[in-house]
Order: sequence, then structure tokens, then C-alpha cells
Amino acid sequence: MDSEEASPVVLSVATGRVLKDMEGRSMALALLLLACVATVTDANNIGICIRNCAQCKKMYGAYFEGQLCADACVKFKGKIIPDCEDISSIAPFLNKLE
Repeated sequence: MDSEEASPVVLSVATGRVLKDMEGRSMALALLLLACVATVTDANNIGICIRNCAQCKKMYGAYFEGQLCADACVKFKGKIIPDCEDISSIAPFLNKLE
């Protein structure tokens, strides 16, 4: 056999390794992309949540604990977005003035 000629078995093994490496890189790239999208989505939800807290503070004034609401947005990563017209979503942030 000529030294420049590769045997089919060696070529097959080398091709398999290259394909396996490409699959691994593709998977890693897909996971990285998913993580970036999830991070952007979380940041977007936190921003919406904090803006809603500010809106509720404008509507309810001293009756609404805006800082507590914003802290909850950050703590829960924007998963619980307050709706100023839905009493159950803002109840934890309302207080009674005496």
C-alpha cells in the first residue's frame, strides 16, 4: 500500500471523529444560543415588571409600595408581573395609610 493512500478503515474512523466533534460543537452552540435567548427574555420581563411597578406607584401613590414591588421583580426574575387593574397581582404591595 502506498504511504499517501489512506485505508478505508482509518478514513472511516477519522470521518466519524470529525462528525462527532461537529455534532458536539453544534450542540454546544445550540445550548449557548438558548442560554442567550433565555437571558434576554428574563431581562425583558424584569424591565416590564419594574415599569408596571412604576405605573402602579403613579396610580396609587402612597398606598403602593413601589420599591417592594421592584425588589420582587428582581427576586423572581420578572415571573410575577403586576397589573395595576388586577388587585390580586398587586395586593402584596398595597398598604393602608392611617
